[in-house]
Amino acid sequence: MMKQVLSVLLLQACAVAALAADNPLSVHVLNTQNGLPGPDIQVTLERQQDDQWIMLESGRTNAQGRITALYPSDKKLVEGIYRVTFKTGAWLKQQETPTFFPEIPVVFQIDGALDHYHIPLLLSPYGYSTYRGN
Repeated sequence: MMKQVLSVLLLQACAVAALAADNPLSVHVLNTQNGLPGPDIQVTLERQQDDQWIMLESGRTNAQGRITALYPSDKKLVEGIYRVTFKTGAWLKQQETPTFFPEIPVVFQIDGALDHYHIPLLLSPYGYSTYRGN
């Protein structure tokens, strides 16, 4: 039974990796208060153009707290400054959890050095951290 469970988990991980490989940007939200993923969180992607932010895409995290393809599928990856905004306030309110951060913007630079960029968010009601994942 344990081997079957591990096989299923491995297949799921491979499927997620294959989806992510087709798109240059993915995100992942983990709730550090309980160690569980953050499903159904609204996330937006914008690109800085001159002094303005241009909306590119939006989506909601899946049951594993992921959006495996956040970059628009009909656009070529362009170097520049981007902002991913996690709309965490509404989600935490549904969890009946107060928060200091109703949304969390993460500004980052795509320099063309990688084929895929991953932005994980580790979230708790009164703090968060993020990093360039893989």
